[in-house]
Amino acid sequence: MSKNNVGAVLTVGGGIGGVQASLDLAESGYKVYLVEEKPCIGGVMAQLDKTFPTNDCSACIFSPKLQTLAQNPNIEVLAYSVIEGIEGEAGNFKIKVRRKARYVDPEKCTSCGTCAEKCPTKVPNQYNFGHDTRKAIYKDYPQGIPSVFTIDTEHCRVFQGKKCGVCAKVCPAKAVDYEQQDTVEELSVGAVILAPGYELFDTGRVSEYGHGFMPNVVTNLEMERILSASGPFEGEVKRPSDGRHPRKIAWIQCVASRDRRKGMPHCSSVCCMASIKEAVIAREHDSSIEPTIFFMDIRAYGKDFDKYYERAKGEGGVRFVRSMVSRVVEDPLTHDLSITYVDEKNGLVTEAFDMVVLAVGIKPTAGTVKAANMLGVRLDET
Repeated sequence: MSKNNVGAVLTVGGGIGGVQASLDLAESGYKVYLVEEKPCIGGVMAQLDKTFPTNDCSACIFSPKLQTLAQNPNIEVLAYSVIEGIEGEAGNFKIKVRRKARYVDPEKCTSCGTCAEKCPTKVPNQYNFGHDTRKAIYKDYPQGIPSVFTIDTEHCRVFQGKKCGVCAKVCPAKAVDYEQQDTVEELSVGAVILAPGYELFDTGRVSEYGHGFMPNVVTNLEMERILSASGPFEGEVKRPSDGRHPRKIAWIQCVASRDRRKGMPHCSSVCCMASIKEAVIAREHDSSIEPTIFFMDIRAYGKDFDKYYERAKGEGGVRFVRSMVSRVVEDPLTHDLSITYVDEKNGLVTEAFDMVVLAVGIKPTAGTVKAANMLGVRLDET
């Protein structure tokens, strides 16, 4: 190693990829800075119910890794932070990182939850896609690292100029600080690893499927939260519109994926298996559920993925229909949903469902593209 090289690494992204990379580097003796823009690390995997093709509990796999990471002296977690600039060259980079104010002192906060319990302001819970509520001072999920609460200034009464201050009054550790400011740190690292994750395609651009205004049309990730024991319905499969147990659920594949007109020419690669898994798990939760997956091609190319697909089609009770669905129609009184499709045997068919799950294509986040451009990483079509 050159005397000018720095023996530290910056990992950007606190999902499973960033966490595993950070653990591997730290165990090899490197100092690691893990930067994540959200208040807690965990990414999408923390939101999942099960993993395929084994149907293992996602939290059971991921939570021990988070605890190991939090206890590793070689890893410094910079959550609720963004990269603002980079200078230097391979082996010796200077990185500017802005650490956003949580308005809660991380050194004092014990994560007891008294502040959230007493906070009078309820807002839609973005972590559960608005299917339940959280408080204006919050932590996305109990196992979240760092184990610190964060004030949502958009909804907090104090930051809206109203009388409140309840969280500061009840906090036994005196950790709430309404005067806290953003801070900028400069880090010296020898290498940067980008593991920034993804976001779903904007379903507002595929309005023919009704997501956002038909309450019983949800995305794959919303279905994960509905199935999860830590989700809005505590693992009980319910329709968002009325809380009724759905019997017939349809999954529609390739929503915006493989569609150049939508600017998404690529296959998102995970959607087929995610839908199959959700259909199987939904039946495990409630054996009366009749799942149907509308698909163009099933892309089950990982180890044992095709076996998983065959089991779902056979003993799993999942019906597969090869057909491209053009739109979803809602009954305004019952919120039931109708799908018209071309069946290989019966021609044009219209069928009613209680819920529809959209396998929405995934793409890099805006922050990912910004970071890649800042770091000089060339991108293909995004």
